[in-house]
Amino acid sequence: MFFSGFIMLAVALRLIGLAISNRNEARLRAEGATEYGRRNTQVLALAHVGFYLAAIFEGFHRAQPLNPYGALLWAVAMLMLFYVIQQLGTVWTVKLFIARDHGLVRSPLFRLVRHPNYFLNVIPELTGLALALNAWATLCIGLPVYLLILARRIRLEEQVMRAHFPAY
Repeated sequence: MFFSGFIMLAVALRLIGLAISNRNEARLRAEGATEYGRRNTQVLALAHVGFYLAAIFEGFHRAQPLNPYGALLWAVAMLMLFYVIQQLGTVWTVKLFIARDHGLVRSPLFRLVRHPNYFLNVIPELTGLALALNAWATLCIGLPVYLLILARRIRLEEQVMRAHFPAY
């Protein structure tokens, strides 16, 4: 019961995040924002969905109880996701956009951690999901693959931010 409930919650929260992203993207596009790294975003999205599906499949196949430590790590990561969304407001999307009036976010979180969405949400989220579901193969194989794609995204984001924000 906890196992299936956890999976439903994980998918539901990610769909809520996607809905927020889509709403913000529509507004950003309407206001003339520029998107960068479209292909990388597509590959990253496929990798994210693939990781979730692999972890869920492996978890069901292993048929072990939910690992509470992994579930806790995942929960903290999801709290960080929604904190980052709150901090970035209407410029937060799963895509890389620069709005015409885009300002550099200087909250304490963004001063302390470079790319908090990736380092405090995405990586712990995927790690926690795999641990919670006892999806060891997904963790050991899927996470390194995902990290390669994410590293490309971070390099791209760094280039874009430096080009648009001299104080970055």
